[in-house]
Amino acid sequence: MSRETTRNLSKKLFQLEEAEGGFDQFTRSYNSFGVQHLPDNSLFFKEWAPAAEALFLTGDFNGWDKFSHPYTKKEFGKWELILQPKYDRSPAVDHNTKLKVVVHTKEGERLYRISPWAKYVTKEEKAVIYDWVHWDPPNPYIQIHPRPKKPTSLRIYEAHVGIASPEAKIASYTNFTTNVLPRIKDLGYNCIQLMAIMEHAYYASFGYQVTSFFAASSRYGTLDELKQLIDVAHSLGIVVLLWDSCLFNYSSWEVLRFLLSNLRWWMEEYRFDGFRFDGVTSMVYHHHGIGVCFSGDYSEYFGLQVDEDSLVYLMLANHILHTLYPDCITIGEDVSGMPALCRTVREGGLGFDYRLAMAIPDKWIQILKELKDEDWNMGNIIYTLTNRRYGEKCIAYAESHDQALVGDKSLAFWLMDKEMYTNMSSLCPMTSVIDRGLQLHKMIRLLTHGLGGEGYLNFMGNEFGHPEWLDFPREGNDQSYHYARRQYNLVDMKHLRYGQLYAFDRDMNRTEDKYGWLAAPPAFVSARHEEDKVIVFDRANVLFIFNFHPTKSFQDYRVAVEAPGKYKIKLDSDGVQYGGHGRLDHNTEFFTEPQPFNGRSNSMQVNISFDSPKVILRVPNV
Repeated sequence: MSRETTRNLSKKLFQLEEAEGGFDQFTRSYNSFGVQHLPDNSLFFKEWAPAAEALFLTGDFNGWDKFSHPYTKKEFGKWELILQPKYDRSPAVDHNTKLKVVVHTKEGERLYRISPWAKYVTKEEKAVIYDWVHWDPPNPYIQIHPRPKKPTSLRIYEAHVGIASPEAKIASYTNFTTNVLPRIKDLGYNCIQLMAIMEHAYYASFGYQVTSFFAASSRYGTLDELKQLIDVAHSLGIVVLLWDSCLFNYSSWEVLRFLLSNLRWWMEEYRFDGFRFDGVTSMVYHHHGIGVCFSGDYSEYFGLQVDEDSLVYLMLANHILHTLYPDCITIGEDVSGMPALCRTVREGGLGFDYRLAMAIPDKWIQILKELKDEDWNMGNIIYTLTNRRYGEKCIAYAESHDQALVGDKSLAFWLMDKEMYTNMSSLCPMTSVIDRGLQLHKMIRLLTHGLGGEGYLNFMGNEFGHPEWLDFPREGNDQSYHYARRQYNLVDMKHLRYGQLYAFDRDMNRTEDKYGWLAAPPAFVSARHEEDKVIVFDRANVLFIFNFHPTKSFQDYRVAVEAPGKYKIKLDSDGVQYGGHGRLDHNTEFFTEPQPFNGRSNSMQVNISFDSPKVILRVPNV
């Protein structure tokens, strides 16, 4: 970032120290705002409403009397209220009862509002308005499992709790804990990115329209059930990230208090392990990236078009999170290519750990939509997968929730389309469409996994080629839940080929876990042969060989390797268990020759069959 931005950050940290006792105290403001249960069982209420004429608390506890419990106005627009315990010394407001703040405006209006700091809000069936519910259980769930260490190779399972069931309904936290977490563990993912957790009024918004930032969505269950989900994930060695998006006036002191305390709240109360910041581009530019094409010229990233206050907020957020929680993971979604997004705050960067490599899924969709197999350009694919700044870690993905939404198609649907409904049974002959689709689905995902970044992301269900798009209940589909689900049951039907894609995804992750190519330096690409449609690269002493040619196999094909010795097949997408044809003998050993080739010191000859991601070979004992 610019020197001015860095100076503004230092100034803000100094102000926090002077006015609030430091960022540690400042980011714990959730312990004073909203409602607090004090040791003597009295309840303390606090809000920031600088434009209000008067505030009152109403609810079940006082028969919804609009005037009996006024807040007292304090300095800087803050309002406070203390409710003494009941005669039996129990709190004045019972657990799981409703509250509202009554706001009297200077214009004479009377508004009924939910506290921005509310921890739990609910909506009755068929109701329109949400209710603030006082959450103070006598025996809250206590998380017992420690946070796992930050993974060196980040393999992310992007998930939405509400659609995590084959049934046409809103699924629950408990369902996710019981039925989905074991699958994620089996698949070899070590990180879950949970979407739509912060309460949002419109289910079909996919969580983008957050209405209560401190409240976990009640449509999936209770707050304790979410805590249990995260606790069980931690017991399985899986870290959990919260997905969020926000546009605010970042120059406001109280807005900073709210946002930074919000991050701290989710880390402390629920023990999330980090955050994926959605829409960073819309935050850091005054034009929000709308109608702007970024060419990479550095003048596009520095100047009056940049929101200085937003940059300072992001630097503050990352500085505070990584200082308080050294294993915290933050991921930034930015389409502009903002420099220093993933440089540390100390270096003058925004401080994110990873950038989402958003060009990769766009490239795959563009290829599948516009090109015949024989027209695929190997160099163009390699460029897209490797186009990142030196030292900037990226999360690679072939597809995410964006491609699954109605109006778009998943990779599997682009590849196999309507035949997914009729020809995915292994009891009937494999058609050419299904054969091609299965092989390319594996090739695309493996190539992205091996070459595209320092982390990998998959959206739930895509690991087995989920056959349908994602469409939440809305007026346009008669409020149907039919497409707002993930049909995990397809994997369990042994006669269907979905289980073969699942098995490949599982073994791909397990192979990476063993050899660690995501944590290794970028790959060395030794071949990108346009006529043969062959790509060869090595990373972490693992050799990847891909033959994208739709019809041509190659015998004794020379490939470059650096380390001399004996190589063996460790993962073969053509394996019968993965829906392949089993054309390679996995007992075959390959020996290098001291013959330099394609920039490497040694080489060897291999057989590679057409239209399947070939093999991963590794030197034993290296």
